[in-house]
Amino acid sequence: MRHNRNLKISIIMSLLIVTAMGFLFKYYAGPGRQWFNNSGAAIFYEIFWCLFGFWFFKSRKAVVQIPIWVFVITCILEFLQLWHPPILDAIRATLIGKLLLGTTFSWWDFVYYVLGSILGWLWLQKLWEIGNAKKSES
Repeated sequence: MRHNRNLKISIIMSLLIVTAMGFLFKYYAGPGRQWFNNSGAAIFYEIFWCLFGFWFFKSRKAVVQIPIWVFVITCILEFLQLWHPPILDAIRATLIGKLLLGTTFSWWDFVYYVLGSILGWLWLQKLWEIGNAKKSES
C-alpha cells in the first residue's frame, strides 16, 4: 500500500514539474523564444501526457505502451491541424483548445514528439524503478 502511495506522490510531483516547465517554455519571452514557445514546449507536452496516462495505468507494460500511444495520438492531433471545420476552429480559438489541439501544422513538431515520447518513456521507467525499489524495501 505504501508503494502505491509513494508512486502516486512521485507522479503528482512529476506532473507539477513538467506542467510548470511546459508553461515556462510556452510563454518564455527571451532569446530563442520561437523555439522554446513551439518546439521546446512540445517536448513537455508529450512527457505530460505520458505521466497523465501512467497515473491511470501503472504497470511495467504500460511504461512502454503509454509513450507509444501518446506519440500516435499527438501525431493524429498534428495532422488535424490541417483540417479547419468551424467546430475545430472554434475550439482552437480558446486557450485550452489552443494548448491541447494546437493551431499550426509543422513537420518539425514530429521530431519533438519523438524526443518527448522517448523522454517520457525514460521518466516512466525511472518512476517504475523508484516505485519498485520502495516496494522491495517494505
